[in-house]
Amino acid sequence: MHTITVEKLKARFDSGETIQLVDCREPHEYEEFNLGGLLLPLGKIQGMEIDPIEAWKEEEVILHCRSGQRSMMAALFLEAIGFKNVVNLAGGVLAWRELYGDTRPGS
Repeated sequence: MHTITVEKLKARFDSGETIQLVDCREPHEYEEFNLGGLLLPLGKIQGMEIDPIEAWKEEEVILHCRSGQRSMMAALFLEAIGFKNVVNLAGGVLAWRELYGDTRPGS
């Protein structure tokens, strides 16, 4: 599993790159603040409810959560079931908000 910093992720968003971003938090956390990724909680990923991202198996998929722990578990799980290029956002939303406040990617 690879990791990416919030600075590098922001730079990629700012350059207009298309990014497959998955938010592994719970719906109430997503509603409070999100980075615009697809909401797919860790429990659903571990329960194999991965239809929304199945087509991304060969692509880079960046996962994030609040602090990086749940997304790390999700990344390890996805790698174990055949995802080829899984990346964890180091520090998660906490790190993003520490540097960029409530600014969403691409804003």
